[in-house]
Amino acid sequence: MNRVHFSSKSQEWATPQALFDELNAEFGFTTDVAATDENTKCDRYFTKECDALDRPWTGVCWMNPPYGRQIGKWVKKAYEAALLGSTIVCLLPAKTDTAWWHDYVVRGEVRFLRGRITFEGAKHNAPFGSAVVIFRPPPQ
Repeated sequence: MNRVHFSSKSQEWATPQALFDELNAEFGFTTDVAATDENTKCDRYFTKECDALDRPWTGVCWMNPPYGRQIGKWVKKAYEAALLGSTIVCLLPAKTDTAWWHDYVVRGEVRFLRGRITFEGAKHNAPFGSAVVIFRPPPQ
C-alpha cells in the first residue's frame, strides 16, 4: 500500500472493516458515496472521478469523506440529501470547533467513538478522535 495514503499528507482514510460491518448490520447501506475502486464498502459507489458532490444521494448511504479542507462540502451534501429523503451515515473526525460541525453535524445524531480508530491499512491509530454522524430524513 502507498504509505502516504495513511499519513497526514493524504485526505483519504479507508474505513475499518469491522466498524463498517457493525454499522451496515444496523443500516443496510446501498451506496458508498466517497469511495475509491480499492476501498469501496458497497457494490454501488461514487469515486472522486465521478464527482459525488454533483450526484443525487439516494437510499441509505455510507460516507467516509476526504478529510481535507473540502470536508464541509461533503457534510453539507449529506445533510441536504437527508432533507430530500435519504439516510446518510458518516464517519467523521470529531472536529467540534469547525464551522461545518456547528452548521450541520449538530443537526444529526452524533455517536462519538471511544479512543482513536485504526483506519484500514494503517499501522497506527488515527491522530484524531472520530464520530459516526447519522443524518435521517425529516419525519413525515
